Amino acid sequence: MTKALTVAGLTASTGLSVLLGATATHAAAAPHGGRTIVYVRNGVIYRSHGTGEVRLTEDEVNARPRFSPDGTKLAYLHNGTVWVMGANGEDKHQVSDRVAGGPSWSPDGEWIAYAALSCTGGPGVFRVGTRGGTASEPLFPASCRDQAAPEVGYAMEAPAGGSAAPGATLAERLRTDDAVAWSPDGTRIAFRGGECESIADNCLSVGNVATGGERALDVYGGGGNGTSGFGVVPAWRTDGRKVAWTSYSTDGRAVAVTEADADGANRRQVGRADDREMVYAGSRTGVLTAAHAGRSWITAVDLATGRRTPLHQGSQPTVAP
Repeated sequence: MTKALTVAGLTASTGLSVLLGATATHAAAAPHGGRTIVYVRNGVIYRSHGTGEVRLTEDEVNARPRFSPDGTKLAYLHNGTVWVMGANGEDKHQVSDRVAGGPSWSPDGEWIAYAALSCTGGPGVFRVGTRGGTASEPLFPASCRDQAAPEVGYAMEAPAGGSAAPGATLAERLRTDDAVAWSPDGTRIAFRGGECESIADNCLSVGNVATGGERALDVYGGGGNGTSGFGVVPAWRTDGRKVAWTSYSTDGRAVAVTEADADGANRRQVGRADDREMVYAGSRTGVLTAAHAGRSWITAVDLATGRRTPLHQGSQPTVAP
C-alpha cells in the first residue's frame, strides 16, 4: 500500500496515482518511467519520487528543465546557457554558451532547440547537437539561416527564463520568457515572437523546421487583436494534436493557461487565474505551476474534470515520458 502524504489537506499519493497514472511507490521505483516530475525551486532543480524529492543541482542558477524523449537526460538553463545532465543529476555539461531561453529536445534526441538573439536583433530559434561541441544553427527566422549568428554574449531584451527586476509582477516576469517547444513529430517548433511581430506587439508562432515557414498561434496588439498581452512557454500534447501555452491579456487581466488545437482553433482556458507553464502527462492530465498557499506549487490538473492536486512547492515542471 502506498503511504499517504497530506499536502494542504489533500492526499498527495492518491492524487498522484489517479492523475498521473502511477502510484508514488511505482514512481520512486522507476524514476525514469511512469510520471516522474522535475521542477525548479529557488533556482535549484529537483526530481520528485512520488511523495519525496531529490535535489539535482548544487547551485541556484538553474531554470527550465526539459526531459529528453527517452527520459534519461534533462536539458536546462544554467546561468542562462544550455546544459544537459542525466536524469539523476549526473554528467552535467554545457552544450551551448549562447545566452538562451528554455530548451526543448527534438523527438529523436539528437538536437536541442532554444531561443536566442537572432541576426535580426529580435528573438530567434537555434538548434545545437545534444552532445555539445558543435556550433548552433539558426532555424527561425528563416532569413537568418544563411547569416552569421550574433556573437556569443549578446542577449535579448531581458534575461532568459522570465527573469525580471525584484518586485516585478507575475505577468512582468513571464512576458519575455523565451522557452520553446519542439512538436512530437519533429516538424514544428513553437516559440515566442516570429514574423508576426511585424504587425503585432507580442505573438506566439509555430515554425516549420524543414521550410522555415511560420504561422501565428497567438497575437496581441495587432493582426486583428487590439488587446495587449502575450503568449509564452508553449508545450505540445504527446500526440501533437493539442498545444498549450501561458497567456496574459489586458482583457482578462490575469495570467492563465490556454489550450488549443495545433492550428490554434478551439482554444480554451485551462485551470484558474495565475496557472502557468503547463506540460502534458498523457492526454487528460496537465502538470502546471499554480498559486497555492501564497507560493508556487507544481499541481496536477485533470483536463476533463478540473480536479487539482498540489504535489510539490516549485515551478517550471517537466514530466518524464
